[in-house]
Amino acid sequence: MKYSLIIPTLNEAKLLPELLNQLNEKQLRQSYDFEIIVSDGGSNDGTEQIALEHADKFIAHTKDTRQNISQGRNAGAEFAEGEWLIFMNGDVLVSDAKKFFPKLDKYSETDKYSGITLAVKVKPEEEILSDKIFLSFYNYYFHFLNLVGMGMGRGECMVISKKLFNDIGRFDEKLFAGEDFDLFTRVRRTGKIKFIHDPRIYESPRRFRKKGHFKILLTWLANSISVYINKKSISKEWEEVR
Repeated sequence: MKYSLIIPTLNEAKLLPELLNQLNEKQLRQSYDFEIIVSDGGSNDGTEQIALEHADKFIAHTKDTRQNISQGRNAGAEFAEGEWLIFMNGDVLVSDAKKFFPKLDKYSETDKYSGITLAVKVKPEEEILSDKIFLSFYNYYFHFLNLVGMGMGRGECMVISKKLFNDIGRFDEKLFAGEDFDLFTRVRRTGKIKFIHDPRIYESPRRFRKKGHFKILLTWLANSISVYINKKSISKEWEEVR
């Protein structure tokens, strides 16, 4: 199998069906070799039933302790059969799924890149001016970090070979935030990262609407600096926003 698409979830019954329906489009499934794995952290809103109906594999967290997103992603990767792992969040969509897999094929079939990531925006019908300003900044800043050798990927979409993922130690399960930055920092040490601007990933603006872009930017920066210097996140949990 070429790709395993791993989606960590926690109470994503509202938005997860959009992504699963997009990925399960008949022509897409017939044209590309991939599986869909939902790794759930203990949802109680119907996410499990949606995943059981529309994903190829469902991994349930059954321990009493709360699972963080690093643990969820790693748990899904344990059951992946694909040569390449695609990590996506449960509240995203691909701007054009029919362009997505050909681009992945193009860049995964060369030894030039160790990882692949995509630009992230808010869907045009939900986008407001502050989204355009902040997300444009993030995209070009993160692209720059990859070019200069630091490495950066957002959890909305990160692509890495399964072999390299295991070789570099997977997601750091001690991190409650900044785990995506940490992983791609390690990926970048092994080779280049391809940053794709088209197609792009559309993310839900729900966190931006509740917290505001500026506060989220400060939180991201604080966690990134702490992860880079101290190997631990400032945040003790990533608050659930639904």
